[in-house]
Amino acid sequence: MKIDPAGLERKIAHDVLVGAVLPRPIAFISTLGEDGVYNLAPYSFFIPVSMNPIIVGVGIGRKRDGSKKDTLVNIEWGKDFVVNLVTEPLAEAMNQTAGEYPKDVDEFQVAGLTPIQADLVKSPRVGESPVNMECRLHQILSFGESTRKNEFVLGEVLRIHVKDEYWVKGEIQSTKLRAIGRMGGDFYCRTGDVFEMKRPVVR
Repeated sequence: MKIDPAGLERKIAHDVLVGAVLPRPIAFISTLGEDGVYNLAPYSFFIPVSMNPIIVGVGIGRKRDGSKKDTLVNIEWGKDFVVNLVTEPLAEAMNQTAGEYPKDVDEFQVAGLTPIQADLVKSPRVGESPVNMECRLHQILSFGESTRKNEFVLGEVLRIHVKDEYWVKGEIQSTKLRAIGRMGGDFYCRTGDVFEMKRPVVR
């Protein structure tokens, strides 16, 4: 099978991409709206971009009608957001926030999660998440046209919160976090089955 992306319908292009790029980490993004309402939604087009400064990037698509999602609107207004790690115990709550709720709906309440005031940004942290990254908007890149438009949001990480039980000897104990990843369709994966390979030493 050979696939040429140009001209593919949006859903087909999406399904091909998410079926080929996996597993993907999930950015559980919390923001504050201009109306004072909290927003919380998961995005799996998420990557680290830079280490100095620490920059993370997340792709945010449009709603079915082509309008901007509340997360993007809030980031454009408030210039900040928080990325919260999704773990197995948070999976169902995360999934509840994935719906396209009206703008005046607080997804923290929908999912039964706790908003915690951040230290350096206006957007709240998810209290139940073991790792939170407070981000200041760095740049927004736009791709595509009309209803196919997508934005890639770059955020500078100003502060990282790690629950004490996962921080040992100056490192995050990633194998203990029970993080989940996104696959294609409605499927997710666990990160409990891991293996180690040492990099070759080249002289």
